[in-house]
Amino acid sequence: MLHDARILLVDDKPELLESLYQLITLHGYNAEKALGGQAALDALADQNYDVVLLDLIMPGVSGHDVLDFVAREKIDTKIIVVSGDASFSGVKHALHCGAFDFVKKPYDAAELVATMETALRQVRLENRNLDVEAQLRASEELHRFIVNSSPDLVYMLDRNGCFTFLNDRLAPMLGFDKRDLISRHFSELVDPEYLDLATNVFNERRVGSRSARNVELKLRSTLKRPGSRFSDVQSIWVELTAQGVYTDPRDRNRQTFIGTFGTIRDISERKEAQEVINFQAYHDLLTHLPNRALLKDRLELAITQGSRNKARLAVMFLDLDRFKVVNDTLGHSMGDRLLKAVANRLQSCLRRGDTLSRFGGDEFTLLLPEIRTRDDVVVIASKILDRLNSPFVIDGHELFVGASIGIAMYPEGGSSADALIQNADIAMYHIKSRGKNGYQFFADEMNNRFSTRLILERELRNGLTRNEFEVYYQPQVCLRTGRITGVEALVRWRHPERGMVSPGEFLPLAEETGLIIQLDEYVQRRAFCDVAAWDRAGVGNVRISVNVSAAQIEKEGFVEQIVEALRGAGLDASRVKVEITENTLMQDM
Repeated sequence: MLHDARILLVDDKPELLESLYQLITLHGYNAEKALGGQAALDALADQNYDVVLLDLIMPGVSGHDVLDFVAREKIDTKIIVVSGDASFSGVKHALHCGAFDFVKKPYDAAELVATMETALRQVRLENRNLDVEAQLRASEELHRFIVNSSPDLVYMLDRNGCFTFLNDRLAPMLGFDKRDLISRHFSELVDPEYLDLATNVFNERRVGSRSARNVELKLRSTLKRPGSRFSDVQSIWVELTAQGVYTDPRDRNRQTFIGTFGTIRDISERKEAQEVINFQAYHDLLTHLPNRALLKDRLELAITQGSRNKARLAVMFLDLDRFKVVNDTLGHSMGDRLLKAVANRLQSCLRRGDTLSRFGGDEFTLLLPEIRTRDDVVVIASKILDRLNSPFVIDGHELFVGASIGIAMYPEGGSSADALIQNADIAMYHIKSRGKNGYQFFADEMNNRFSTRLILERELRNGLTRNEFEVYYQPQVCLRTGRITGVEALVRWRHPERGMVSPGEFLPLAEETGLIIQLDEYVQRRAFCDVAAWDRAGVGNVRISVNVSAAQIEKEGFVEQIVEALRGAGLDASRVKVEITENTLMQDM
């Protein structure tokens, strides 16, 4: 059962860790908490866990250190990164270091639980497959040549390849009556596709360790397989062994050879389990499209062929517009059905040989090999946009989504798979910033802007730790008396090298990265303390207005944080005015 799994939760913030713990245990799972990276290393060294929910950005021992430790020690666990660092490089590094999946903070609870349950199912399936393989190996060693009591089909052929003996396992395994096969040639039992291989095995004349062992092929069966629509003769996977039989084992030659003896084992369940695992390793479980791993394999192959043939190719990075509205309004089930419908519509736009991949969430990646000109890509991009502009009708709901498409051409848009995907992603964000629902080819200057944004994000994080932010106060003046009746607290960033950074430059980035919560809390604490100090200096009864972002309101313990800040400053709550933006109110939280 999934709920018997062992789950480790890792975060350096006690309140976030407790919130995550409450969420997981509320869904009936057993979880343990590790406060910080070092606690996680200690726990992983001491116990086995099926799944680890891991924060990346932690002081001291970071989430990346934990990933490296798990890889180095070969610890068998599925790690789901739960982090606010959703940059391309951060996600790429986490997945490269062995993370099973990535969930961005602030996370959607249902998405997080669904991702965790997918990992747990993967663990269960892998364990089941390992158990099956272990049982088969043990059975091969102990019961290979046990006859009627054997779980395997035991057979014997004469020197002409006709059956002279079959044990009682024949009917349960293949559905044939052994009386109908005695004196018949082995080829009547073999799937035609594997007849050449079967001929080599059934004609085996060697004995001992040199004889044929564990050869996988298909035999015909009259049994109806689970999930099959057919009731006539089919084929199943078997594992076959064979060795020569001689009248005189000490004198093995053409004259003393009398036939072949061996066993046949049904491995269809193992094959099916392997196929499921292989499919899950390279395909998205919702849409059944290739995932990023399979896309990268195909892209690297296409680059190799393109380099050899001096051919061009294109990578499209597609992000759905307005999908979040559908997901949040109608629920994740409707969102999943919409993603499947979008995937089907996108596939209808592609040429033979193109690859459509679900990159994650509402993002898709398209590989277009053997492109002659940019115009060929424009035709496909325009066709995709046109097809997506038509409404999707699901359960009576008429749904509309668009798409922002970034395009990187090989070789000018990147010479490696990672570079092409990253540059197509950058181009996609460029079109999103200009109004969405369109396409954009990558250009080098976009990379410069993207790098500038990454630098600004890093400096913003450093600025928070180095106390580079200041609080300014905009007064509210009574026109009749000329007295200051209130002030509004405004945050300003005094960068050590850039000087004053415009709020319009760093506040949108803070909201996008989630750092706005730290900024809000800093401004509130600073403002409350300043007003309390003015009171003590006899300035008068001045009210303070502070801004609150949507992200802070949605954070667990928001009210308690405000109350604690007031208590710490010694300021009465009646003196405080909380200002909430219209966008926050419109989200109907």
